[in-house]
Amino acid sequence: MMRHTKDDTERKIEQYLSEMTLTEKIGQMTQRGKITEKEKQMLREGKIGSFLNLRGAENVYEIQRIAVEESRLGIPLIIGDDVIHGYKTIFPIPLAESCSWDPELIEDTAAIAAREASAAGIHWIFAPMVDIARDPRWGRIAEGAGEDPYLGGVIAGARVRGFQRNPSNQPRVAACPKHFAAYGLSEAGRDYNTVDVSDIRLRQVYFPPFRAALEAGAVTLMSAFNDLNGVPCTGNRRLLRDVLQEEWGFAGFVVSDWCSVDELVQHGYAATREEAAIHAVNAGTHMDMHSRVYTENLERLVQEGKVSEATVDDAVRRILRVKFWLGLFENPYPERKSKHPVFLCGAHREKAREAARKSIVLLKNEGSLLPLDRRTGSIAVIGPLAEARQDLMGCWAGQGDAEDVVSVLSGIRHKLGSRATLLHARGCGTDGDDRSGIGEAVRIARRSDVAVLVVGESAGMSGENRNRTSLELPGVQRDLVRAVFDTGTPVVLILINGRPLSISWEDRHIPAILEAWQPGTEAGHAIADILFGDANPSGKLSVTFPRTVGQVPIYYNHKHTGRPREKSYVDCPETPLYPFGYGLSYTRFEYRNLRLSKKATTLQTPLSVSVEVLNAGKFEGEETVQLYIGDMAASVTRPVKELKGFQKISLKPGERREVTFTLTPDHLGFYDEDGEFNLEPGRFKIWVGPHSAEGLEETFELLR
Repeated sequence: MMRHTKDDTERKIEQYLSEMTLTEKIGQMTQRGKITEKEKQMLREGKIGSFLNLRGAENVYEIQRIAVEESRLGIPLIIGDDVIHGYKTIFPIPLAESCSWDPELIEDTAAIAAREASAAGIHWIFAPMVDIARDPRWGRIAEGAGEDPYLGGVIAGARVRGFQRNPSNQPRVAACPKHFAAYGLSEAGRDYNTVDVSDIRLRQVYFPPFRAALEAGAVTLMSAFNDLNGVPCTGNRRLLRDVLQEEWGFAGFVVSDWCSVDELVQHGYAATREEAAIHAVNAGTHMDMHSRVYTENLERLVQEGKVSEATVDDAVRRILRVKFWLGLFENPYPERKSKHPVFLCGAHREKAREAARKSIVLLKNEGSLLPLDRRTGSIAVIGPLAEARQDLMGCWAGQGDAEDVVSVLSGIRHKLGSRATLLHARGCGTDGDDRSGIGEAVRIARRSDVAVLVVGESAGMSGENRNRTSLELPGVQRDLVRAVFDTGTPVVLILINGRPLSISWEDRHIPAILEAWQPGTEAGHAIADILFGDANPSGKLSVTFPRTVGQVPIYYNHKHTGRPREKSYVDCPETPLYPFGYGLSYTRFEYRNLRLSKKATTLQTPLSVSVEVLNAGKFEGEETVQLYIGDMAASVTRPVKELKGFQKISLKPGERREVTFTLTPDHLGFYDEDGEFNLEPGRFKIWVGPHSAEGLEETFELLR
């Protein structure tokens, strides 16, 4: 976490502040999202400190030259962009990548994204999105790491370290965790919507990934669009000043989301744009993204005494501190002609393929239909997404180009060469009610030894304000799946989607189901690797799959109730279709001999938990061993269980390994109504196993 220091940099910042006019200070607090001659003149006058949506080393060089060489003080710009899961090389959507449960891999893909963005002149990445999301109707669930605060925190830290990794020969890039806070809790899955949540739940569920991101070194943070307990986040003083700055000691700067300072008026929290400026800057929003509210109002408000100049100075210090940290004062210009190819280079594409493979989750494999035999005589590849390219990149695909994406059909064709006959039919679209192509799909399925069905969502069905009231396959895709199933040909279902789907019918009838998500540039190669056994699926769900949308929100670490044995629904089991942490393999893992180092402890010395894992199958494979705890009674009601550790291990057939976890007070404590972190004595359950609904169980007592 970036903290205040008194070194040469701080003295330089104070020197700049002493020379700046109020207009120039407010300029540093202003980010614009477009460039016209008007913006160029404002830049010469010191009225803009940052741009977004500006890409390409030549373009950035020219705008930076105006800032450095034509403005009075020559303060460089910071150039930001939405680089969510890759720049030119597109990795799996973040929700997919979180299913790898592989922090080192995630750190590497973030570092590659930052390297490519930096080569295009970008200094600042508006990512990672670390919002906990438990409502798959919400389109932006695709951008985060799922439902769990512990896993979300581990991944948030990995992404920040990756984005801000600083090879000696590369410029620095700043990460920007978003959206602070509880944006993923928007009512009914409607984007930008109201959030009303207790302080305990904020601290226990929604804050931890932000804390982890800051502890990993994030130097900026973005406020959220939503109203939080009656106060929109961009104007929420308790959130941005009391918690973030005072309690957590954050010394970087906060940028608003797009026009969210102005949106304080739409929320009804400010009557005018002037009031919006007062609320936002006094709350601790240091930079206004594109709304021009600070540019148009802040100077007058300072002169009228409604905003103190000290508040403005604090914001400018923070912004300059990050610009110094980035090295922009020493080297403001991007390299216009790179000597080394960066975009879509072989190493980057290979990492994208690895990330896609490890993000795929095997949901069902009845009768060991998978992996497919390469000698299979004929394969029908069917579905609206079988030949898709753009849709395989998902939402927020940076500067990815569909022409660079490997389709599923192309990946299978490349894998098999001339060894099998491939037949292809689209069948139907991703949406709409046109069934005219289903007949052709049925005809080729009947002629084939196996049918690979590629269905799901288009890229535009998830992402910002792409919310859905239904979680079933869109359009007539289920009719296509039923028709192909009815041919009697064995079916492998591949899901391409940006959110969990309700696929209860498919689960009951289709023998093999792969959740491939939206896997990115190397999608087709990665899926083919899994289909034909060149890679063993190891992904585990980072989010619960409901049986039906009526179960939403559904998540594994819910609270106890006073009547836990009562049935929740009269028309549906209360259990999920696939639980958090779930994912199959082509091999079989057995868990044995769960042991605790103590049955009663004060935790003055850590508690050791060990388990033996055996690969009892025929394939080498990776298994993510998961540790959960449950506090059986406390002064504040606690979840039925909580993830507190995981390790991903690789085992050859017949190989066994002891996996050990260490529990500390941080794992067992919780926040009370006063925001204090408590560790109370009592009995705890421990589960270690392959997912949240299965595992070996033990208990221990925490003593005073």
